[in-house]
Amino acid sequence: MTEFYEPMLYICTPEYPNTMGALVTLKETVDGDILRGVVDELRVRFPYFYVKIEAGEHNLSPVPNPLPMIVRNTWDPIIFNSEESNYHVAAWKYEGNRLAFEISHSLTDGAGVLPYIRSTLYLYLSRKTGKEFDSTGFRLPGDVIPESETGNPFAGLDIDGAEAPLYSKETEKDFYRLNTGAGKERQITCIRLSEKQLMQYCRDFDGSPNTFFAVMFARAIRRFDPENEKTVSITVAIDHKAMLGNHDNYRMFANVVELDFPRSRPLDDLLKTCTMARGQLMLQAQPENSLWAMKQRKALYAKMDQVPLEMKLGMTARTAGSPRWSISISYANSRSFGPLDPYIDELYIVSEPGVSDIVCEITCINRNFFLAICQSFPADDFIRTFLGELSSVGIDCEVTGTEPLRLCGIKMYDRTGN
Repeated sequence: MTEFYEPMLYICTPEYPNTMGALVTLKETVDGDILRGVVDELRVRFPYFYVKIEAGEHNLSPVPNPLPMIVRNTWDPIIFNSEESNYHVAAWKYEGNRLAFEISHSLTDGAGVLPYIRSTLYLYLSRKTGKEFDSTGFRLPGDVIPESETGNPFAGLDIDGAEAPLYSKETEKDFYRLNTGAGKERQITCIRLSEKQLMQYCRDFDGSPNTFFAVMFARAIRRFDPENEKTVSITVAIDHKAMLGNHDNYRMFANVVELDFPRSRPLDDLLKTCTMARGQLMLQAQPENSLWAMKQRKALYAKMDQVPLEMKLGMTARTAGSPRWSISISYANSRSFGPLDPYIDELYIVSEPGVSDIVCEITCINRNFFLAICQSFPADDFIRTFLGELSSVGIDCEVTGTEPLRLCGIKMYDRTGN
């Protein structure tokens, strides 16, 4: 029987690949040979990322993959679970002074990926510069891998005894859609902002980066389409395992809290709007809510465990990939890579915008916030409106790049091995 904390790998199909990754810009050109050596060396420290997917009658399971993880000198995507990726569900790429790691989001999340990125950069920059950096806080070959990182992230918790939370929120069904269906090409816009300036706004207006940007996006939509009456539905990502005390485990237990901005609610008063958004977030982001969510997940696993794999594939992925919100926001809290910071220029988390029209991934490093705005449509007009909204409240920002969103796809799983 599949344990409820194991990856739900069948939510990824060719139509809904559910890929995420991290993009790093270094101060100097990437040395591909060093990067390949480091990626291979880290297999012993992060074995759970070096896997292929084995298809059984009812489930998909990650098993060790002895083939090398692909590291290629191009920004073009490849297909996971295929010969060109050596049947991995993760891959590296680099071009100029940029490098990126991409992986199936069903296997892990931003909190799981960042320690691996940190360790890769630690070994890479150590070899590239010839310097000995302080290794405190980095996960390196030779370390003992703790049970908290790879075992049951909820060990010791009474999941079966969880009770329904006092507050739960109904998802808005008729929400505002930014994607009009005019184009299918996805794109990413990368933005840099001052950490000092943004955090001062958060202090002044009773917000956090998550809630502040949620309000800014809601205001931008109202400016972009002032006549539309639909509720703007914006989610903020939370990590259930972190909510329940485990910050180490690599598995993907991300979920969301939902912030609604109905047409009847004025958004001119920034302090009031941020305070209301923060209140909505705090009501939903409680340990008892996460414990209840894990009880529901455990029941779902028990129910789905006997369903044939062919029935799960596609059906589950379509449900997981169908849009449910206007915009999704996620803040992978990084802040610093310690002694590596002087060698890093930018850090972005990127992900498929499948469940919303726009996904905004936020990171912070080197006294700057970095926003990766991933759109399910190619138009630039909304981004210009959003940037104008930031400017209207005095937030300075720099667009560091706009390009097609080119994340790896995935080949359909097949029990025959073909």
